[in-house]
Amino acid sequence: MKKVKYGLSALGLAIGMAATGVSMSVSAAEPTLSEADFEKAQLHYFQRCAGCHGVLRKGATGKNLEPKNMLKKGQKRLEKIISLGTEGGMNNFDDLFSKKEIANLATFIQMTPPVPPEMSLEQMRSHTKEFVAPKDYPTKPLHGLNWKNFFVVIERDAGTAAIVDGDTKKVIAHIDTGYAVHVIKGTEHHKIDHAKDVGRFWYTIGRDGKVNKIDLWQTPEKMLVAETKMAYDARDIAVSGDGKYVIAGGYWPAHFVIMDAVTLNPLKVVTTRGYNTKGEYVKEARVAAVYTSPNKSEFTVAVKETGQMLQVDYSDLDNLTITSIASSEFLHDGFYDPSGRYFQIAANASNKMVIVDTETGKLEAQIDVDSLPHPGPGANWIDEKCGPVGGTTHLGTGLVSVWGNDPIGHPDNAWKMCYEVETDGAGAFIRTHETSQYVWADQLKHPEPEIQQSVQVFDKKTREIVKTIRVTTEPGKAALHMEFNNDGSEVWVSVWNRKDAKNPTGEIVVYDAKSLKELYRIKGLTTPTGKFNVYNRMNHKT
Repeated sequence: MKKVKYGLSALGLAIGMAATGVSMSVSAAEPTLSEADFEKAQLHYFQRCAGCHGVLRKGATGKNLEPKNMLKKGQKRLEKIISLGTEGGMNNFDDLFSKKEIANLATFIQMTPPVPPEMSLEQMRSHTKEFVAPKDYPTKPLHGLNWKNFFVVIERDAGTAAIVDGDTKKVIAHIDTGYAVHVIKGTEHHKIDHAKDVGRFWYTIGRDGKVNKIDLWQTPEKMLVAETKMAYDARDIAVSGDGKYVIAGGYWPAHFVIMDAVTLNPLKVVTTRGYNTKGEYVKEARVAAVYTSPNKSEFTVAVKETGQMLQVDYSDLDNLTITSIASSEFLHDGFYDPSGRYFQIAANASNKMVIVDTETGKLEAQIDVDSLPHPGPGANWIDEKCGPVGGTTHLGTGLVSVWGNDPIGHPDNAWKMCYEVETDGAGAFIRTHETSQYVWADQLKHPEPEIQQSVQVFDKKTREIVKTIRVTTEPGKAALHMEFNNDGSEVWVSVWNRKDAKNPTGEIVVYDAKSLKELYRIKGLTTPTGKFNVYNRMNHKT
């Protein structure tokens, strides 16, 4: 038997295994890699594959990649899939990895996946740091800028978050964060609980489980005020309506953690392992999404593999009340309807949009949609025939699905498909604004560069695509994720540099929301991904 050490020392990640000395045995009958190649392939899998396929490779948004399935496909077939991607929503990686790296990754997924270690509350607390003491927080903004029109931008592969002034279009800060930040969320206006200085504090969650607290009132060099670590692999974060707590969900270990929002000290950890809707026990039951209910003192927690929606009452942490609502697998991204009562979330593998009534704590509906729905932060708007509606793009097909979401005012159309808009390619994000006549959808998941580099805009009234915008023509770049500015007059679109992600050659392209003409290009950014306008997010503008 050959021993292969499990470690990702290159980034100190590998989900904590290098530090714990975890090793794995590889049978002589299985494909093998040298220790160095194994470690590098493992790093690439963590960075680019684990999010969709799972650390244990059992699949979720992506297919099951366990050795019993991968050995049947064989080395050459796997190399081709990794290189070119698929029409079903998997990106091509021939512009990111060398031929040798692709070959090693194909071999790696034919080998037995190692099992990562766990993480205790004590371990989490050992990572908690304060860079600015709460007593030294300023009582008013120190920079004299219109901070409510700031954009907080994820610079995915740089491990930073950029703060961009929406008025001047200048990048005012690059803040060190965790690796590959997935989501940044701030305090929002709440119906019951009222936080102080709403919109001021923002919290990041990285793929390495690091949580950062950003204070937009500070001068740029002091905006990072605290940090901690709650998992080895994580995806989402939210802030309680009263601004007292932050919740983050782990991919590994499978748990969610509630922290003190002031200090980021972890207070409570709750496992999400359990049974799926078929009665099967799931160890890698990852937290796909966490949100704050706009109308109740609750967090909404979606557990990907089990299909369970959890309503977590944060009013009493010592006697935590959790309501579990069974829906469908595999839960992913979601968003609230305009009333804040109904949570709409994609169940990727089931090709459904799941609707939960947060007022009653019950499953409201499940809407059949097309292949692999993925709304990202979602979109709500008014349709002339169906009334209030919500929409999603799909990772598996070029389509926007639109359904009615107003059971009170338009009960005949509620939770039923209103219409569909065909797009040129599969996409990951959809966005609109209450002042806009248009809905924007990206096509990030299509393997063809020309489509991947374009976004499409359709009219809310005619339901037809009015323009396809080629955001970039540079090789190795892709267009993704749209966000409106505070008054809805501009739309900001990200441009990724997929080939050389460590160089700041990514950009944000700003368009006039009415004429759809390009206005500005904000340069000097590294793989800008999600970007969040402070005013829109603190006021639930979708």
